[in-house]
Amino acid sequence: MADWKLLKKLSEARGISGQEGEVRDLILEEIRPYAESVELSPLGSIIARRKGKRRAPKTLMISAHMDEVGMTVTQITEEGLLKFATVGGIDRRILPGKSVTVGNGVHGVVGVKPIHLLKKGEAEKSVPVEELYLDIGARSREQAEEAVLPGDAVTFDSVFQAENGTVMGRALDDRAGCAVLIGMMKTEPEYDTVFAFVVQEEVGLNGAKTAAFAVRPDAAIVVEATTAADVPGVDREKQVCRLGGGPVISFMDRRTVYDREYYRLAFRAAEEAGVKCQAKQAVAGGNDAGAIHVSRGGVRTIAVSLPCRYLHSAVGVIAQEDFLAAPKLIARLAEMIEEESESNNKC
Repeated sequence: MADWKLLKKLSEARGISGQEGEVRDLILEEIRPYAESVELSPLGSIIARRKGKRRAPKTLMISAHMDEVGMTVTQITEEGLLKFATVGGIDRRILPGKSVTVGNGVHGVVGVKPIHLLKKGEAEKSVPVEELYLDIGARSREQAEEAVLPGDAVTFDSVFQAENGTVMGRALDDRAGCAVLIGMMKTEPEYDTVFAFVVQEEVGLNGAKTAAFAVRPDAAIVVEATTAADVPGVDREKQVCRLGGGPVISFMDRRTVYDREYYRLAFRAAEEAGVKCQAKQAVAGGNDAGAIHVSRGGVRTIAVSLPCRYLHSAVGVIAQEDFLAAPKLIARLAEMIEEESESNNKC
């Protein structure tokens, strides 16, 4: 059974890129009883080693990122309004009117020019970030500065719901991946495994780059969320992947050409694990594999992603069956990667 309470905690924890402390503390509390060792990188990534039933012939790193897209306060106006910059690739179309939390718990709303004052044609256009602001109810700069400062994190407010076969919540990219890794650590793997919970994916894959350099893996599985476009207005052949179709296996994106043999192994692993999976039907986006696979002399890498609607917005939606299938597929794929190495060593 899935631990929906844990996923809810992870989804509701606040952690934009570079400020992942709340998420990190939650993960550490969950994994410490099961880890053989835990290291924190200088950037704040978690590198946890889990002892398996057998010694691993090669070092396999399974990775997910802790950070989420959001905003950061850049300045405070004389009127007490907050200007901000985005952190990560937020879909700016969804920003106006969104409820947010600023700094250490100050509530606010993303403000915009009133619709009644828009000029002809403005209502049909998305508003540039430079024309938006955060309203926390302050009446002056001095009053606002009592509650917030430039550099404070801004996260979306959202509900969490696990009903009707789906999960709806904030930051499922990639807290759902973190939840998958935590669940796998709580079950003894077949082989020794390194689990990496990395920081700053949304602003340049920084945590993955440094974690891979430190771990020196021979192989890596990146556990992510990827765009599901199975929504009205998108032709079926352009939907990339679909909720309920199983975890998504990528052959290529804008940062990585994935290991071809591991790509084939992933589909075999899904079959042997008795779960569905699907190929990502586009060369688009990118994830931490882009940094991991070129670390040091190169790392054989594959990505296993959860289809997620409304990626990089205030709330995402995934399918419960995809979430439940992911750890089964990944566990079997990890075993097959190690078994392949054992077989090669005997030759």
